[in-house]
Amino acid sequence: MHTAVTNAMSVDVEDYFQVSAFEPYVNKRDWDTLECRVEANVDRILALFDRHGVKATFFTLGWIAERYPDMVRRMVAQGHELASHGWEHIRATQQDRHDFLADVTRTKALLEDISGEPVQGYRAASYSIGSSNLWALDVLADAGYRYSSSIVPVKHDLYGMPEAPRFPFRAAGDRLIEIPITTVPVFGRNLNCGGGGWFRLFPYAFSRWALRQVNQGEQQSAVFYFHPWEVDPDQPRVQDLSAKARFRHYLNLDRMESRLEKLMHDFRWDRMDHVFLEAG
Repeated sequence: MHTAVTNAMSVDVEDYFQVSAFEPYVNKRDWDTLECRVEANVDRILALFDRHGVKATFFTLGWIAERYPDMVRRMVAQGHELASHGWEHIRATQQDRHDFLADVTRTKALLEDISGEPVQGYRAASYSIGSSNLWALDVLADAGYRYSSSIVPVKHDLYGMPEAPRFPFRAAGDRLIEIPITTVPVFGRNLNCGGGGWFRLFPYAFSRWALRQVNQGEQQSAVFYFHPWEVDPDQPRVQDLSAKARFRHYLNLDRMESRLEKLMHDFRWDRMDHVFLEAG
């Protein structure tokens, strides 16, 4: 049963070998030699969204868009929003202001050139905007973006800004809106209920409960995200991973699509720009 509040559905378009957890194991110079599975997985996701009448936002790497422009055009032709995920999944914490500006400007220009649509949104690789580099929000506004969805208000070993607001807030001198990934407070600590590995780790019942808390209890729209490789249990296995990286990446991949089907059925979804920009 749909709740009355509309939530934002998003996909971080990157391939399995590009995730931050694999940086120590996969050399970026080797990316072009690896089997790319992103196009088939995105088409699978587009079919899933079509079955449920869901429109979403696809935060897409420039590296991917450059190689699969027809895939990008299919997303847009089917009514989805195209947004930027940076060029090649470099965390914003690893870039200075100059490099970050060049990265987000280059990606925006390419995506707009391929799609013929304005690109308004940005999501940092691995949610890598936080208390140490909030200047990145000013740079995004300078580059012409209208919103970012790059902060997670949790404590985590790879990312997070636990003191950040849980819901959208104005930033960069009121020129930009930051839309954090959705969390729910449990025993005084924010838990991520907005997707990714957490959605695969926790039973679906937890995600449904948490999102209902946000929608019904707080009357707020949630943000959910996942990756194309998460619907692909048959993806090539990266060798010699740490136990933690292996667990995080491969856990419950075979259950992901059926859980997404339930999520589409149980809640109301739309694009990031429709949910957050048009609502003011």
